[in-house]
Amino acid sequence: MPETQDILLEQLQVGLYVHLDLKWFEHPFAFSHFKIKSQEQIHQLRSLGLHKIRIDPSMSDVQPIALSAQAQAIAAAAPPPPPAPESPELAVKRAMMERMRQQRENAARIEHAFIDTARAMKDMEKSIFARPAENLQKASEMIGKIADSILSAPELAIHVMGDRTGGEEIYLHSLNVTMLSMMIARDIKLPREVAGPMGVGAMFHDIGVRNIPDRVLTKTEAWTHSEQNLYETHCAVGTEMGHQLKFPAAAVAIVRDHHEMFDGSGYPRHLKGEEIGVLARIVCIANYYDRLCNPVNGTPGLTPHEALSLMFAKNRGKFDPKLLQVFIRCLGVYPPGTIVQLSNGATGMVATINTEKPNKPELVVYEAGVPREDAIMVDMEREADLNIVRAIKPSQVPKEIYAYLSPRKRVSYYFDATKPGQGAAG
Repeated sequence: MPETQDILLEQLQVGLYVHLDLKWFEHPFAFSHFKIKSQEQIHQLRSLGLHKIRIDPSMSDVQPIALSAQAQAIAAAAPPPPPAPESPELAVKRAMMERMRQQRENAARIEHAFIDTARAMKDMEKSIFARPAENLQKASEMIGKIADSILSAPELAIHVMGDRTGGEEIYLHSLNVTMLSMMIARDIKLPREVAGPMGVGAMFHDIGVRNIPDRVLTKTEAWTHSEQNLYETHCAVGTEMGHQLKFPAAAVAIVRDHHEMFDGSGYPRHLKGEEIGVLARIVCIANYYDRLCNPVNGTPGLTPHEALSLMFAKNRGKFDPKLLQVFIRCLGVYPPGTIVQLSNGATGMVATINTEKPNKPELVVYEAGVPREDAIMVDMEREADLNIVRAIKPSQVPKEIYAYLSPRKRVSYYFDATKPGQGAAG
């Protein structure tokens, strides 16, 4: 712990590093310790009803204002000023906390609905050949609800979902790919009548994988050449299934081409550039990203930030450049679930981004002494003097901070179109 000392409020000046012994929701500042940067902050500190305040001389640029013995005695004897009426900043913070409380209450319901959707997909796929028309109708209705919700929203808040997958991992992947594809479709203003078939193709893009043995899918070592060739047959097998099930032609094309790469390095037909349909190019990006975060064999995946960085820095030639830019803009440079270091040294996790302002996310911030259920929330849009310095790998984060922030082992997304720009990690 740094060596601190108490001073009178009359001794405050710009450049002092202060520690507030108040709960986060009892003061209007983003953090409970910070360097004073303006007279306005001094005014706010003096309005908190405190008698003394703690400073850290080693972190301060200046010394406290020196008072005469008489002035000190007068100030020490005076009763603390009454707290000022609630400031706009504190009102915003309380509103944020209330919103977070509501989000926590809703999280279980939302995640349950997400899992239910994955289970419904599983049930559909199990019986799809027994009742193809009925199940295609169910799938189209499910996709329709997702499309209507995402495409019609003026803004989207993107959240990280929890880890309670209930053994539905392969279906969560399909649902993730569907949701992320719809996010791109919304940004490029894809018509609803086109987005619907794209959703069917995204939802069933891996239908041919059902013919690949588990010993291959769950193998943690690198596949042999023959195993890779076997896996690649799922595109052709899935295409045939799509025809049998009377999928829309656009959906069948996605099942066939979702592994084709813009630079011609994909499969099964080694198509290049605009030889690949735009819908398959969209689903390809969503599928590639989700597989980086959630590998098929259950081995540890990349963090969302690492996955996006890899796609953009090393593998950008594999993807339609315009669509990749859209994808990165929508998810943000620091996608939900990314652990970051801030310019004041604090560690936080990206809880929510707004697709309209992806570089100004809301963060959950670790601070010792603040209970996890009351964790500090920082809206980067409101903090002009605060920046994200870098993303941090989970392995580099101290255990107590990692447990506090609780980043997800498995990355799944849900989109909140009902309350634009609001929400948090579930």
